[in-house]
Amino acid sequence: MNNYEYDVAIIGAGVTGSSIARSLSQYKLKTCVIEKCEDVCSGTSKANSGIIHGGHDAVPGTLKAKLNVEGNLLMDQLSKDLDIEFIRNGAMVCCFDENLKDGLSELYDRGQQNGVPDLRIISGDEARKMQPNLGDEIVAALYIPTSGIIDPFILTVALAENACDNGVDFILNTAVKHIVKEGDAWCLQTKTVPFPAKAPKSTEAPADGLIHAKYIVNAAGVYADEFHNMVSKKKISIQARKGDYCLFDKAMGDIVSMTIFQLPTKMGKGVLVTPTVHGNLLVGPSATDVDDKEMTATTAEELSYALESSKKSVKNINYRQVITAFSGLRAHELGGDFIIGECEDAPGFFDAAGIESPGLSCAPAIGPYVAKMIVAKAQSDKNANATKKTDFIATRKDIPQVANLSFAERAKLVKKNPLYGTIVCRCEGISEGEIVEACNRTLGATSLDGVKRRVRAGMGRCQSGFCAPRQIEIVARECHIPKELVCKNELGSNILLKKTAGKE
Repeated sequence: MNNYEYDVAIIGAGVTGSSIARSLSQYKLKTCVIEKCEDVCSGTSKANSGIIHGGHDAVPGTLKAKLNVEGNLLMDQLSKDLDIEFIRNGAMVCCFDENLKDGLSELYDRGQQNGVPDLRIISGDEARKMQPNLGDEIVAALYIPTSGIIDPFILTVALAENACDNGVDFILNTAVKHIVKEGDAWCLQTKTVPFPAKAPKSTEAPADGLIHAKYIVNAAGVYADEFHNMVSKKKISIQARKGDYCLFDKAMGDIVSMTIFQLPTKMGKGVLVTPTVHGNLLVGPSATDVDDKEMTATTAEELSYALESSKKSVKNINYRQVITAFSGLRAHELGGDFIIGECEDAPGFFDAAGIESPGLSCAPAIGPYVAKMIVAKAQSDKNANATKKTDFIATRKDIPQVANLSFAERAKLVKKNPLYGTIVCRCEGISEGEIVEACNRTLGATSLDGVKRRVRAGMGRCQSGFCAPRQIEIVARECHIPKELVCKNELGSNILLKKTAGKE
């Protein structure tokens, strides 16, 4: 087996692909993840609500329902193993009309069938007693105590790092252009975009653009239908559904302590108001179907819709405290459920398609679910070593967060490495040491957004207005590239264009 012949090739390094990669890394299968962007978590996974849903909303009997409840239960141990913050803050689904209270009863019944524990329908007054800033129009609510919040960036990064440390190759900046079957294996024709910097421990793409694999996992988000339709006569269709969000300063972070939903519609779970694990407040998303699968520009109309809708759920929000807005795409499969499994007419090709909400919640369960299928297939085919490893590393240590350390802990860390004593991002209290480690650890950052996803530099009130120049210097130094080549994210998103006269 040469460098570009694999047992399993995963297309897409979002939370779904990274979770599958980590689960497969427990076996003696040569596995790679192929990602068209410069970093993991650069597509759908980077722009979502960060909610770990309880499992009350999915239709009983669907994969969404099964994997949501399983993923929720797995999140406690996974967050400990990967050293990431997960908070079970609870959630409410709010009803604003006495005539629509049957909708809460329907969600309650669904939750009961799905196995969600401790659900309760409560009155509007009881809901406001628990969350004093809830809107006055709320007449009743479904209380879901097992719901939680997490950082979707660091969850994806942590899954990918752990998979890579356990032997999975990550081939970044490489797009899959075509897939053909050659005998008993698949041939993936790829095109690589030369990026200025290479992530530590990532694998170079093949010079001839060809990657061979016995099995393929299609975890390509909004593009999953295109890869599926390359190999199968039974077509699927994924609609990109755009959602705009507003992120508020931490001054608004305690307006609510739970995630506040509205009764869902056919377009999704509606606009939510939620705290984040980092102490901000998040409002959104809107829901607009778009034809362009790269369309992530926010619009005034959609942001206004999200903000106006939120007023119905929560009062006393200071809307002048919005520090940024962003947009993401959801991969809505027109059949309404996840498509996970081996294609009937394309043996060895496994879909993980249509993974929209509650996809983040399901990710811890999707990984083992898909891995089990592939292991069973490999053992049946007897063409790959799918035995369990005895040296699998289940844990991973996160980057120290200086802002959250006690004075004594910080002093000890600074004594060991003085760079942790130099604060670069003042809004979030992020040190130079954290940014340096973000660049140098497994699959480390090669762009400013890569740094942001790992340590939150530039996530605060000024949104990099103060710290960007220093971040550029550090990324350039650690990635061994000129400052003019440091990008915000993808190739061509350079911040500096050229040197001007005078000193550096």
